[in-house]
Amino acid sequence: MIDADLFRAVLGRFASGITVVTTCDTNGTPHGMTVSAFSSLSLDPPLVLVCVANDATMGPVLASSSSFAVNVLSEAQESLSRRFAGKVDDRFAGVGYREGKLGDPLLDDVLACMQCRIVARHPAGDHVIVVGQVEHADAFEGKPLLYYRGGYATLER
Repeated sequence: MIDADLFRAVLGRFASGITVVTTCDTNGTPHGMTVSAFSSLSLDPPLVLVCVANDATMGPVLASSSSFAVNVLSEAQESLSRRFAGKVDDRFAGVGYREGKLGDPLLDDVLACMQCRIVARHPAGDHVIVVGQVEHADAFEGKPLLYYRGGYATLER
């Protein structure tokens, strides 16, 4: 087995975009968390995946939900990423968002958003891979917020 510290160091060399995944619980209360473990999966049908730690507070909410939204953050949204990654009682307090067509929160001023119907869940190690079929999407102008070697980065060009 590979050493855990080396594995983290190697994975840290892979720059990734930052998203906030959102959904609502059975009472309609919005929930969200910062996710860098997001990926496209298929063009036909249009599928994406997010990886959620088994001990994440969002885990049980996504387990009972039929949909989620992926909000791709812009370079100006580092504070939003930190907010949804932190231990905050109401992550949506004071945050601008609207309800998407599937009922999930879509954050204001993001680079892109995807509204997804959950089609599969796969346990994998200490995470669950949640697969969503994209039913609605929007793309906007701007530069992405990135995560690299344990910190935030932006594109220079």
